[in-house]
Amino acid sequence: MPRTKIKRLYLIPILSKALDVLELLENSQAPVALEDVYQKTKISRTSVYRILKTLAHRGYVAQAQNGLYRLVSRPRRLRFGFAAHSAEMPFSVTVAQSITAAAAASGVELLTLDNRSDPDVAIRNAEEFVARRVDLVLEFQVEEHVAPRVAHIFKKADIPLVAIDVPHPNATYFGVDNFEAGFEAGSLLAQHALRKWKGKADWILGVGFSEAGSFVQSRITGAFDGIRGRLADIPADRFIQLDGHGMRQPSQLAISDFLRGQRKGQRILVAAATDLSALGVLDAARQAGREQDFAIAGQDCIPEAIGEMRTGKSALIGSISHEAETYGPRLIQLGIALLRGYTVPPYNYVRHKAVTPETLGAEP
Repeated sequence: MPRTKIKRLYLIPILSKALDVLELLENSQAPVALEDVYQKTKISRTSVYRILKTLAHRGYVAQAQNGLYRLVSRPRRLRFGFAAHSAEMPFSVTVAQSITAAAAASGVELLTLDNRSDPDVAIRNAEEFVARRVDLVLEFQVEEHVAPRVAHIFKKADIPLVAIDVPHPNATYFGVDNFEAGFEAGSLLAQHALRKWKGKADWILGVGFSEAGSFVQSRITGAFDGIRGRLADIPADRFIQLDGHGMRQPSQLAISDFLRGQRKGQRILVAAATDLSALGVLDAARQAGREQDFAIAGQDCIPEAIGEMRTGKSALIGSISHEAETYGPRLIQLGIALLRGYTVPPYNYVRHKAVTPETLGAEP
């Protein structure tokens, strides 16, 4: 006798339970307590609690001050605007990926526009966000001089603004504590000089990012303080700031110009405001055949910088990770908190940590 074929049902148990809860609330004439949902659905109290909290977070259910739950008709998703710094910048790409994933996980609709490292584009994008009526904007544009204009556009439209890495007027800041991150880079460079050069260095160079303004430039100030704290005998006139504009080629040109007046064999510590600048410094050192004279520390831990450090032979001896992959969840939750009227700190700093060839070698 042939066996009866059993039809397999491709069901998701927890989703079925969530739908049971929704249907119960839909059929209820009045708000319902968690205990009543548990009694009527026979779903575990823990699961009922988590389902109700998730539905409330996503806007399908509202919870009153007395703790009772009710179904919300036609829930509207929050809509965030995200202005990415540039789709061509490795750090910006990682931040964008993190924000996109976090928005999807939180049920936030995300409208993304690319600022393309262009202040005029940033202004046009701000106007586009206003026209599209987003609820809140996450703004990642790094030119300080245009920040007031961008912020003014959102203030006029009464749209809350979170500024990423570069402060904007009337905005909540999220990003790096630049002085502290710079100080850590300076400490790495000083430690290198103590280990490899008997605590001596002929020049201390800070390759900055003038467009981003004094807040980001404090990475260089912090690095110089970190070096002075360990190498106290270096004269003040040996600390020099150059402008690399946060980019590779301008940083290479700035270092190449500097080296034309310097003899070989001089030991040079370089704190760069970004890893792109650090790589430009490295290019110049190699082009001049002087890599052995350099020790370079960057900021951001982009993949190419990590690759250089992994060789164990590069003059790029460290970078400060700002953990770009963690930006998304924190930014999305910060935005939701602002829209719900919660009090949030005006400055919200990311975690940072030093990455060196030694720490990379210790990783599995």
